[in-house]
Amino acid sequence: MQRTLSHQLPARIGTTVRIAGWVHRRRLLKSVAFLIVRDAAGLAQVVVTDLAVRAELEKLTEETVVEVVGTATPNGTAPAGVELTDPTVRPLGPPATPPPFDLYRPALTASLPTQLDNAPTALRHPTRSAALRISAAAVAGFRATLDAHDFVEIHTPKVVSSSTESGANVFALDWFGRPAYLAQSPQFYKQLMVGVFERVYEVGPVFRAEPHDTVRHLAQYTSLDAELGFVTDHRDVMRVLRDTVAGMLDAVNGRAGSALATLGVTPPQVPAEIPAVHFTEALTIAGAPADEPDLAPAHERALGEWALREHGSDFLFVTGYPMAKRPFYTHPDPARPAYSNGFDLLFRGLELVTGGQRLHRHADYLAALAARGEPVEPYVGYLDAFRHGMPPHGGFAIGLERFVARLVGAANVREVTAFPRDLHRLTP
Repeated sequence: MQRTLSHQLPARIGTTVRIAGWVHRRRLLKSVAFLIVRDAAGLAQVVVTDLAVRAELEKLTEETVVEVVGTATPNGTAPAGVELTDPTVRPLGPPATPPPFDLYRPALTASLPTQLDNAPTALRHPTRSAALRISAAAVAGFRATLDAHDFVEIHTPKVVSSSTESGANVFALDWFGRPAYLAQSPQFYKQLMVGVFERVYEVGPVFRAEPHDTVRHLAQYTSLDAELGFVTDHRDVMRVLRDTVAGMLDAVNGRAGSALATLGVTPPQVPAEIPAVHFTEALTIAGAPADEPDLAPAHERALGEWALREHGSDFLFVTGYPMAKRPFYTHPDPARPAYSNGFDLLFRGLELVTGGQRLHRHADYLAALAARGEPVEPYVGYLDAFRHGMPPHGGFAIGLERFVARLVGAANVREVTAFPRDLHRLTP
């Protein structure tokens, strides 16, 4: 008999079905017992009145894997409005050791460190798995949107020979007796691939060895990167980014509706045109000194409140960051060379995306490196492509875990990360 998932039970009313999953909870009453089975699709209720079956049920522990065969019977109070009656229950493994928290409760009451220490079982809780389903849907939306815009998915190395990309600290490793590093981003490679496909994207891990110990930083996270050629300036990139974020949220709505319901989340609408302010204006709005070189978290929060109040938008572009705070490959604003054709996208007062227009002429790269007093040698393999003709181009990178955390209202990015890696955590 083919297995039936819990959400398929309404279509099988009146028939004998076979379900399988984990013992989510048992309720042993005087004249009847209830078994709640959890599978990937949700919960199913099993009603036990037979004494022999009840005796077997009493031996089971929560999280034991079982198979149940019974009749799908309507019951408006049961999950999905269906329960299994006249069942047989068969364990598919030995009795499970219960985890150090109750998975059947509406919310996990264990502290976040305890949840992370016991991630393989904590992630089974509907609220934790819901966030990961939303994450998966967001990635599907990212890919689908860019595919529709004629982008090509690429896969770039995560081990590189030099630590030159963004100035961030890197993780060093031994590569057959030679020094190597975990990649901070696919930035250089996606630019080079613009010379092949014109429009490219990648979904992959990036590594930052910065000693941050905050609720918004991880040492390894998933970056959603895109790069496109033949742009006029950074505004072309911003338009593609707007469509991409809208596509991600559409996919979350369409593919992860039950997960959104579990967490009580309603995704925001992305404006047809996301409001944008120049960095200098952003400082004024945030009440920051005019000579501030960057936006602090408090400034970002103030800007998010302003965007919602003045424009009804959860999103805000901040453009024209000072060149001194942007990587050397950033294209300056031709009208204001001290400022860049770069931008950040804030989502509910938190930096979500960094992007901009890049330099595309070999001579401009040499001048930019010289102006910063940096040697050319570490970049030769990267710069060589620009000698052979590269179009004006730009791109962006979205931090997936930060996007999901902001979307679902998580206080800590680790709440929506399956197995986070940070300053203190390297297991499980």
